[in-house]
Amino acid sequence: MLTILGFGMIATFLVLIMLKKMSPMAALVIVPALFCVLVGKGSHLGDYVLKGIGSLAPTAAMLMFAIVYFGVMIDVGLFDPIVRGILRFCKADPMRVVVGTAVLAAIVSLDGDGSTTFMITVSAMVPLYRRLKMSLVIMTGVAAMANGVMNTLPWGGPTARAATALKLDAGDIFVPMIPALAVGLLFVIGLAYVLGLRERKRLGVLTLEQALGRPDGEPEPEQALIASAGAGSTASGAASEAVTGSASGAAADGHTGDAGDAQNGSREDDASSEILDPRRATLRPRLYWFNAALTVALLTLLICQTLPIPVLFLLGAAIALTVNFPHMPDQKARIAAHAENVLNVSGMVFAAAVFTGVLTGTGMVEEMARTVVDAVPDAMGPHMGLVTGVLSIPFTYFMSNDGFYFGIVPILAEAGAAHGVSPLEIARASLVGQALHMSSPLVPAVYVLVGMAKVEFGDHTRFTVKWAALTSLVVLGAGMLFGII
Repeated sequence: MLTILGFGMIATFLVLIMLKKMSPMAALVIVPALFCVLVGKGSHLGDYVLKGIGSLAPTAAMLMFAIVYFGVMIDVGLFDPIVRGILRFCKADPMRVVVGTAVLAAIVSLDGDGSTTFMITVSAMVPLYRRLKMSLVIMTGVAAMANGVMNTLPWGGPTARAATALKLDAGDIFVPMIPALAVGLLFVIGLAYVLGLRERKRLGVLTLEQALGRPDGEPEPEQALIASAGAGSTASGAASEAVTGSASGAAADGHTGDAGDAQNGSREDDASSEILDPRRATLRPRLYWFNAALTVALLTLLICQTLPIPVLFLLGAAIALTVNFPHMPDQKARIAAHAENVLNVSGMVFAAAVFTGVLTGTGMVEEMARTVVDAVPDAMGPHMGLVTGVLSIPFTYFMSNDGFYFGIVPILAEAGAAHGVSPLEIARASLVGQALHMSSPLVPAVYVLVGMAKVEFGDHTRFTVKWAALTSLVVLGAGMLFGII
């Protein structure tokens, strides 16, 4: 009964958000609450929710201060050279923009944190997508898949969890998987190329001047930036609006919205171009290298795990605000400019805590896992590596990594051991589903991605799930071809 209700709860949630009958935040709260009552444990709902919130509170705190930190870095112009460099490489070609998104997301993913990856990628790429009127759903999908493949790094989380759960060395799990993961990443880049060609066919190729919205012969923005001391008449919130404005007709199929949406899109295009405006009031060119050093130091400490991630971003946000905006009114203005993103993302994280709290507290996850594992035929025992790889795709989407690696993987490893399959093979196969996992409604980082890009979560899900699942199958196939799984 719990198994049926568990799958029913997940299916109800996905249908509601994909059909846009409810907002993700409302669905994450109301659906599990109703199913908790149906299970007969409504009296324990408060305990489940508080336990879920307690487990996700550090993540919410990290996202809150990380958004403020990277928002300030956008405001002061840290990412302007990156945007201009990408624009030069892309030459206003949609195909190059999409491929650049995949490469940038993969490179930034080396820090091991999905939220940081998405904030940097979105900050750099959104102005280009909006300026070229490209589909933002393609951007979120490609970034999520690239990060999902790279999320298997030993310091990224899944590999460490698998190693801990099965008492193995993380290096023994990850290093042999490198060829298969490399194939998966190449597949994502190849997919980005195909999707980019579709966008090029739909939109055509602009000149660099057209993309920047300036007449031929006008000096490039970086030339003015070098000479600028940061003074100008642009409102202090302009840079933030470049990222927080809503997307203009960003449906994956390229259809536009109604007249009101078109007007909003026009305003967003104007706002997004201001990230390259060398005269905006928030620029701090004299502090550029300080901000760059601060960001590098922050990411280095994050990778080295010197301090908890929420503490690092809390300190980083405080230092960035104090140094770049020493006057109290300016600090308040910067915080207010990014308050919408902070509220949206933090709210989604706490709403997801209700979903995970009920799913785990009622015992639905455990029953669902055992039902699926028990359904595996005995004849498949010697192929438990393949079975684990296939099961990792839906399981890591419908549950947290902790639930999968500490609850499901040991069961699969035990079943595999009975047929002579080593725990190492099971651990490697368990990493296959990470390309899809990063778009799971239970992953807080995905709300940073869709929130900053102003993409509906349902649109992102409809577009990404099929391609991400295919990416995971490619990794699995490569692992079997190379004899890793």
